[in-house]
Amino acid sequence: MLHVALWEPEIPPNTGNVARLCAATGARLHLVGRLGFRLDDQSVKRAGLDYWPAVDLVRHVTFEDFEISLGATRIWCVDNPAERAHTRADFHADDCLLFGSEGKGLPPGVRERYTDRLIGIPMPSGKVRSLNLATAVGIVLYEALRQVHGW
Repeated sequence: MLHVALWEPEIPPNTGNVARLCAATGARLHLVGRLGFRLDDQSVKRAGLDYWPAVDLVRHVTFEDFEISLGATRIWCVDNPAERAHTRADFHADDCLLFGSEGKGLPPGVRERYTDRLIGIPMPSGKVRSLNLATAVGIVLYEALRQVHGW
């Protein structure tokens, strides 16, 4: 099983869309740190539709709690800028894909700690700094699934 982790997400519909994506793919969803909304917020529920019961959701108050819960699971930090593209990562079945908040990305300390597993999504036009969080999760998660399942 792959893991998807969101560090302090701020926009409820993004988290709802990621939850639906996790339900569809069988990925476990980790929400880490302070959320910019309540999980019972209508817009979170609406974006996740009626799939919330199928979401394997784990809530972590701190980043340390998150790391401890994963044990030996490898954490891939997905953030821009990054020198390595997500397509150059070698994903394994139990890996975790960690995404930063919509407004701030990942904290510098996390980026530095996992510099050897820092990946980004190429944006060749140079006109855009980042993609929507739910879009980015979909792109990287499906690349990881492609590699793990040999699609």
